[in-house]
Amino acid sequence: MLRTVKVENGIVQGLPAADPRITSFKGIPFAAPPVGENRWRAPQPAKDWDGVLKAFDFAPISMQAPTVIDVNNIYTREWSVDPDIAMAEDCLYLNVWTPACSPDEKLPVFVWYFGGGLQVGHTAEMEFDGERIARRGVVVVTVNYRLNTFGFLCHPEITAEAPEAPANFGHLDQQFGTQWVKRNIAAFGGDPDNITIGGQSAGGGSVLSQLTSPQNEGLFQRAIIESGIMTRLYPNSFFPGGRHNLEDAEKEGVKFFEYLGVSSLAEARKLDAVYLRDKTLEYNRFWGTVVDNVFSIGNAFELFLENKRWNVPVMLGHTSSEFFSIPNVKTLEEFRDLAVELFGDHAEEFLALCRAESGSIDEALKRASVRGIEYAIRVAAQANADTGANTPLYYYNFDAEIPGWDNPGTFHSVDLWFFFETLAKCWRPFVGKHYDLARQMCNYWANFISSGNPNGKDSTGEDMPQWEPYTPEAPYGMVFGDKSVFVKEQPGELMKFLVKEYFKKKQ
Repeated sequence: MLRTVKVENGIVQGLPAADPRITSFKGIPFAAPPVGENRWRAPQPAKDWDGVLKAFDFAPISMQAPTVIDVNNIYTREWSVDPDIAMAEDCLYLNVWTPACSPDEKLPVFVWYFGGGLQVGHTAEMEFDGERIARRGVVVVTVNYRLNTFGFLCHPEITAEAPEAPANFGHLDQQFGTQWVKRNIAAFGGDPDNITIGGQSAGGGSVLSQLTSPQNEGLFQRAIIESGIMTRLYPNSFFPGGRHNLEDAEKEGVKFFEYLGVSSLAEARKLDAVYLRDKTLEYNRFWGTVVDNVFSIGNAFELFLENKRWNVPVMLGHTSSEFFSIPNVKTLEEFRDLAVELFGDHAEEFLALCRAESGSIDEALKRASVRGIEYAIRVAAQANADTGANTPLYYYNFDAEIPGWDNPGTFHSVDLWFFFETLAKCWRPFVGKHYDLARQMCNYWANFISSGNPNGKDSTGEDMPQWEPYTPEAPYGMVFGDKSVFVKEQPGELMKFLVKEYFKKKQ
């Protein structure tokens, strides 16, 4: 087993994982600490160290809202369980799990970006243990990155200082970490020319940002986007995140500096990190991806549709009960007016599909509700064909029964336990069928990471259900329910109508 590895800055020593055939390396610095003059600056190279760095424990998590134990908060119940977890601005570290016995094995590599709305989250979350994927012959890397104001604040002085990297420091951390992987992963037995990036929620959105950044040529060969590709359907409906232009983001940064009581970037960089974090929470604003025309050249979803992206195979999907897009209206008349505003001459067709004429407003809205992520995926898949890109896309819907006293349904992020096959770390009373499903889901993941094709044999030696790429002619996907089933079923007429109307509006 590779317990000691030489990387570009020195020697690191790992520990046997629960399965001693896997070695875990935790807390490897991939960049200089983003503190002092490096605050609100693109990641800088890490310094060399002497001796052997004992990579035994996770590094402190990025600055973010402290964990507050609240039994009424499903995410606290699920994995935000440690209110005393170490937190620091010095947070640019990554973790590696490798099954390799020598550096020349050239195993496929998986680089993971965690979710949390770009405001919270970290690599030490229980579900992100890379050991089970590594057991399938994959080198797994999880990358930490800066969040909220630490990772996404903009200001005219920052732009003037570094116009080549004026924004999106959290995304640049992800990118810098992935570049570190490309340079160093061979020492862990990985293949630097066989890298898959993946993420869920804001991590999935980050993958989309990396996919559409012109800076990333040749950096990765595949991508996994879980619950992270979205576009607005109805006005004023829930739409997580958003993307701002640099000028507006700079103006917000000026206001925030005024709120902090500082008049310059130099002063702001001297502020205590905890003070800055707490003032960020008081300010109560979303800090996220900015179109800076350097790393980000536009709305990542629209760039994907225009085929302004790196053409690599993509696996993408959602859970069955997350992020429904619902018309924000209260009466049938308002609903009709909205239909005319959105669809013009085709409003009556939309209303007929929703069966609004004969039902109550509640029933009309129920029928008009659409899974926002599914809608975005089907739009993206149509564009994938229309532009001639024809990149392999593998679509899934996670629809498993989730046990527990809270009867949570397939809530946002619950599929992470299954893809990482880490159910044993969860408090929920999972039983045999859940473990069987998780085994297959992790198999599909590992196969896709290895070759761009998720298909292959189960650990039982039997062939898993065949997963075919999504096309407009065959808009099918894998449904992860009580078991894995590839469902050859057309989307509903309303979904077909909405996808068609999306492209009509773009003409």
